[in-house]
Amino acid sequence: MRIMSYNTLFGGFDGADDTRARLQRDIIREAAPDILLIQELKGFLDDGSARLYDLERSLGLRALVAAAPRTGQNVGVMVAPHVDILSFEPDSAHFHHAAARASLRVPGLDAPLTVVSVHLCPNGTPVRLREVSYLYNDADANGLAIVGGDFNSLAPGDPEPTDLDRLPAHFRARYVDLNGWMDRSPIATLLQAGFVDLGASIGDRRRTVPGAGFPATEFVEFRSDYLLASPKLAAMAMIYGTVDQKTAGRASDHYPVYADFLLDQP
Repeated sequence: MRIMSYNTLFGGFDGADDTRARLQRDIIREAAPDILLIQELKGFLDDGSARLYDLERSLGLRALVAAAPRTGQNVGVMVAPHVDILSFEPDSAHFHHAAARASLRVPGLDAPLTVVSVHLCPNGTPVRLREVSYLYNDADANGLAIVGGDFNSLAPGDPEPTDLDRLPAHFRARYVDLNGWMDRSPIATLLQAGFVDLGASIGDRRRTVPGAGFPATEFVEFRSDYLLASPKLAAMAMIYGTVDQKTAGRASDHYPVYADFLLDQP
């Protein structure tokens, strides 16, 4: 089973220009995830969800989308045909953008899998700490769960960015603590709840922002995108990767991440 997370920067559209969207679809098709956690599907519910249906047809995946009424930056879960959807719960009440939570039946797993696609607030740690508190219960050691997406936060143990000083103060304040260091408390509290940071545990702490084609952004180079698994699911993880080839650097300001899990044969 492969699970992938991708912040697409407006779904790959720059106005009517879909150049980045086409690159993203190539990247996703090549990765061939069974489950895709996707962020920034802006405009994908407009015009009768035309862009969403086109994305489903293009990827051969079924989409479940949580609308983000305040920002328009919708988030979603997409699943392959062999994955059964048991339930879906969108949550825009507790998140700056939204969270998309699905319960899935995956061949090879002996219990339902909970997956949550999130895009945490970019505007400061206090909001992100409130948001992640709604994820703690998914770290239950007896459950199968994974939370993935753009956390706009740095993990404990990741290297401190060397270019923080280049950011204007009003951008830098989004990410740093009162001492001026990158704040790590949102991810730290999720780890305290029991989640396993798959990138750190398997050994891939590569930066996920910004994409090489987006150097003049409001953030510095750091790992902003994560897959955090409950202990039971983390024990099945075999491979973790960051898709950072040249096309990925042009497709979005975030690089996608993925994890492969070894399941029992059905």
